[in-house]
Amino acid sequence: MGRRARAITKGCNNVDMIGIIGFGRFGELMAGYLSKDFQVKVYNRSDKQAKIEAAGAVSVSLEEACRQKVVILSVPISTMQEMLKKIAPMLREDAVIADVCSVKVYPVQWMRDLLPESVSIVATHPMFGPDSAADSLHDGKIVVCNVRMNDARFSKIKSYLTGKGLIVIDSTPEAHDRQIAVSLSLTHFIGRALDEFSAEELIIDTEGYKRLLHILGVVTHDTWQLFADMHRYNPYAKEKRQAFMAAMARLEEKLTKGDSP
Repeated sequence: MGRRARAITKGCNNVDMIGIIGFGRFGELMAGYLSKDFQVKVYNRSDKQAKIEAAGAVSVSLEEACRQKVVILSVPISTMQEMLKKIAPMLREDAVIADVCSVKVYPVQWMRDLLPESVSIVATHPMFGPDSAADSLHDGKIVVCNVRMNDARFSKIKSYLTGKGLIVIDSTPEAHDRQIAVSLSLTHFIGRALDEFSAEELIIDTEGYKRLLHILGVVTHDTWQLFADMHRYNPYAKEKRQAFMAAMARLEEKLTKGDSP
């Protein structure tokens, strides 16, 4: 580990161990980056020991992952409440708990309600994924919400993230979900609609059409569960989705009637 990494690690309250719960595509990405600075222990329901070790981490039991100073939940939003109930009695009293959900209002409320009052909580949404951050985190965005943590520790976490080249956005859960309902949920909705439409590469195409296919490609790399969860658990997603569909209907009506804008 380099001098700068050691200094940052020391700045994060001398954290030596990080526990990750869940080893999907994003859990694997996290383990790969975090294992460069920390000892990372990963729990996954199914056996992924070889892939976990290839990422530089160690495969452990759920109990062992929960004994770490920092515990990061990387599980589907729809399973998060169940997992929080399960891990609550296993956590250290001084643990730092983080999530990486693409929505924030409901997960933050669940963490407040279900975790011991002694643990610190920070909610995060990394605005990058296994494809965009495969080679570098530089200029990637990450949203952070201080749910229950003293200012000094929260500042050290943000400093660590900034030191990795990330752009840190301090937000509230509500402000996050309002914006992400458009920038993520609606974008994925459009991409999935293109998939349902069976959009495909054409010889006679345009730059605009190529951009649409890029959106399709990005969203279909993610699971249907993630897509469904980002709509089901974002309190503002349905409103934005319906507003978009209403706008489409108005355009269709104008074309049908021959109206001008």
